[in-house]
Amino acid sequence: MGAASTGFILDKLDFNKVVALVGNPNVGKSTIFNGLTGLNQHTGNWPGKTVTNAQGSCQYKGQNYILVDLPGSYSLMAHSAEEEVTRDFICFKKPDAVVVVCDATCLERNLNLVLQIMEITDNIIVCVNLIDEAEKKGISIDAASLSNMLNVPVVVSSARGKIGLDILKEEIFELKYNRALHKTIYPKYIEDAIESIIPFIDNIEGVSQRWLALKLLEGDKAFIRLIAEQFNIDLEKNMGLANELKGVKNSWDEAGITNEMVNDDIVSSIVKTAEGIGHKAITYQNKAYADKDRKIDKVLTDKWLGFPVMLIMMLIIFWITISGANYPSQLLSNLFSYLEKHLLNLFSFAQAPRFISEMLIFGLYRTVAWVVSVMLPPMAIFFPLFTILEDSGYLPRVAFNLDRVYKKCSACGKQALTMCMGFGCNAVGVTGCRIIDSPRERLIAIITNNFVPCNGRFPALIAIISMFFVGQASAFFGGMLSAIILTSIIFLGVIMTFIVSKLLSITLLKGVPSSFTLELPPYRKPQFIKVIVRSILDRALFVLGRSIAVAAPAGIIIWLMANTSLNGVTILNHCSNFLDPFARLFGMDGVILLAFILGSPANEIVTPIIIMAYMAQGSLAQLGSLSEIKALLVDNGWTWATAINVMIFSLMHWPCSTACITIKKETGSFGWMAVSIIIPTFIGLFICFAFTSVLGIVS
Repeated sequence: MGAASTGFILDKLDFNKVVALVGNPNVGKSTIFNGLTGLNQHTGNWPGKTVTNAQGSCQYKGQNYILVDLPGSYSLMAHSAEEEVTRDFICFKKPDAVVVVCDATCLERNLNLVLQIMEITDNIIVCVNLIDEAEKKGISIDAASLSNMLNVPVVVSSARGKIGLDILKEEIFELKYNRALHKTIYPKYIEDAIESIIPFIDNIEGVSQRWLALKLLEGDKAFIRLIAEQFNIDLEKNMGLANELKGVKNSWDEAGITNEMVNDDIVSSIVKTAEGIGHKAITYQNKAYADKDRKIDKVLTDKWLGFPVMLIMMLIIFWITISGANYPSQLLSNLFSYLEKHLLNLFSFAQAPRFISEMLIFGLYRTVAWVVSVMLPPMAIFFPLFTILEDSGYLPRVAFNLDRVYKKCSACGKQALTMCMGFGCNAVGVTGCRIIDSPRERLIAIITNNFVPCNGRFPALIAIISMFFVGQASAFFGGMLSAIILTSIIFLGVIMTFIVSKLLSITLLKGVPSSFTLELPPYRKPQFIKVIVRSILDRALFVLGRSIAVAAPAGIIIWLMANTSLNGVTILNHCSNFLDPFARLFGMDGVILLAFILGSPANEIVTPIIIMAYMAQGSLAQLGSLSEIKALLVDNGWTWATAINVMIFSLMHWPCSTACITIKKETGSFGWMAVSIIIPTFIGLFICFAFTSVLGIVS
């Protein structure tokens, strides 16, 4: 049986049981979810929230289960949309079981979330995952002792190795309810207040009265309103309760107890309880098990060394990508050229009209062939390398390093992660901005995401660098020099991200930067095979498929423009001639500017449009080498200065149509989409104009 509709599971059928998976980020929760559900799953958004959920189904011993992979959360204090979704689902949707997934290498910290969930429900199973990683670090978990202390089932697992998943299924199937769970003991003044409040709310069923009393004492007004909505009651009109709360608050005021002190005491009680349980259930054979990670962090997160290391990492990735993509790109190009001949013969054999066959082959097919040839090889290299950094635990260190810079720009450090996503695809980067809680900071991240070049812009940048700035250098030194120049261009984009973020934060989007919790996960050896498969299937082919979907119709439109004439001149040339005077102000020409406009569906087709227009042909040319392309460009007036302006404008111009649609969807506003288009385009044109003007003065 498949999963229910996207969003909260509203209809819980008698033969289905709902199991919620909860846990901190990076504990392997999604791996467990995938292991239990296989391919029987789908994703969506929580109603009213830009937080992704995943739902799936599985069957065990004749019982159907719907599994809900809740967002990664550090607590249920509802400091973020993820925490709010997790809290509300457990509290109001009443899942039949809540599996709290913990990281065995830092179990004590993960127990904080376990204890908070135990305040809400007794339908809980603790799954201590990554036990293999813990054993490597000399960490032993006494699962039986932990289970006895918490009075809940405890399963140890290594989800990546599919160890413990069958035991977890059995525990879910055998789960018993109405157990007396371990209770966090708060300071006496809080416990006394809880006891005094419970008699006034003992008629409210379906929610833990102790936990509800705690929320009332915390003064969580938003949650109190939610309680009233869910249970159709008005706690604020309960005069007995209101008077009791007022009396408690008055006594606290007289004793000098503030709301901040209450919240701090609640949190510290949970932390101390987790520490006490951890000391009894966890044994460290090597007390210095984390010293190696800390030594590495001293370099990777150092105030002065962290940034050079980041640049070197970026340089290495781009060098491998550039050097490794050339040969497979040429092979793909040759393959598509070979297939094209057979397609022409097939259309000829079918006696298809010449207009139709040329439009489909020279327009649609060649455009798609170009996109696949230039995009697939670098993506098949770049995405796995990027995912290896992510899998190893390095990317959170990048966010940590950049957090200080973003704070100075009055933005959020999480923007570093969304910026990194933009290297693969700006639309993905925009969607990734959901992890930023502040609406103001989320908008800043969305608007500035286009300043980092997506994978679709890399091929054109690499080709221009190779043709005009690397020359006849050897393969090794040529690839390294290309990588250095490309890294410098990207560094310019990152600097512009900081500058524009700061300008937005003091103009359109004024505000104070928020803080966020960022856990630095332990360094792990990446699972190379899974990384490669996941990167190519989930990222490279996904982005490639979307690019093909927009490039195919664009190829037909461009072919029609290149083959439809008015007064003996093609529409393509009419448009480029019209734009030429304006484009000259920025060190380019009308053909280049038109190519960027027509390439809006997919940045990958900008270069082939330029070639098509320069050769005055009605189809994409098949030039054999970069030297032939360079000769064509030089014959049409290109210089090193033109190349620089094209690279600058490629880095800073409007987002592609897919990114624009994504921006509209994420912001819900055409206005913010327009801002996201205008800002990078204006800055790109301004820099090109300034460079061209200075060059003209110097000359």
